[in-house]
Amino acid sequence: MELIIGGEAEKIEKRDFDVVIIGAGAAGLSAAIYASRSGLSNLVIDSSVAGGLTQEAPLVENYLGFTAIVGTELSREFIEHAKNYTKIIDNCKVQSIKKNDDFTLNTEKGEFRAKSIIFATGTKHKHLGIKGEEEYFGKGLSYCSTCDGYLFKGKKVLVIGGGNSGAIAAISMKNIVGEIKIFEFMPKYMCEDAYVRQIKSMGITYKMNVQVTELMGDGKSLKYVKYKERDTGKEITEEFDGVFVYVGLTPQSELAKQLGVELTERGFIKIDRNGRTDVPRVYAAGDVAGSFAQIIVAAADGAIAADSCYKDLVMK
Repeated sequence: MELIIGGEAEKIEKRDFDVVIIGAGAAGLSAAIYASRSGLSNLVIDSSVAGGLTQEAPLVENYLGFTAIVGTELSREFIEHAKNYTKIIDNCKVQSIKKNDDFTLNTEKGEFRAKSIIFATGTKHKHLGIKGEEEYFGKGLSYCSTCDGYLFKGKKVLVIGGGNSGAIAAISMKNIVGEIKIFEFMPKYMCEDAYVRQIKSMGITYKMNVQVTELMGDGKSLKYVKYKERDTGKEITEEFDGVFVYVGLTPQSELAKQLGVELTERGFIKIDRNGRTDVPRVYAAGDVAGSFAQIIVAAADGAIAADSCYKDLVMK
């Protein structure tokens, strides 16, 4: 099989599948492998680059079989494995899905039809929602240290969000940037103890109980961060060359909602223990279903959803 760039999707002659999997991260690619091995014809479509958020991880140290591996390398392994079983179209957005007897997917590259759908659309970075965030995105503000950390070599950088993702980002950039700080909203460490120890040993400043209120600059590039110390109410403006935001993730469940799939209060797709939604022959796997946000869990979820799909299509 193969990875097909979105612009070449017209070359796919087959347009009818047992299952179309939306999302080419760990969950979606795992689902494709298991679906294929069960004899289900399938196609994977992703609106972005295949690999999912795994490729943004500076270093993965908790995926079984790999003591330590860069996220881009691990996602590449996933893609190469899945290509043995399925076709993957990336950079191709699914615009709408209609349900009759089967499902019709309207994409930027034409229609595809499927007997079932697996949503593995994952999550996207949550924004701060403050003044200057939109203006300075790409002008000093980023949501991906793996993508953009090298741009700030020798410079002063701030990571907003002190959970595991923010801690990993700061640790990975420490030897690239000149100075790095972490601002955390809560009045305590929000990352695992292992990361706390690394942060301390590397001399990274971890400032707690801080609320960032504004990003400022000259219109061309970000220059300052305005924040408030929540315990004292004191407002401070500090100079930074770069800012990386890690304040959580939000589910990409818009298509599922459009199809009438039930969501949780936080917008995640609601599934049972076997990956089934409340709409027959529609399944979900990985982060979009509110699972424990770990790569290994997403891969397992994908396998479970594909197995349920097989049982519903073939064994009933």
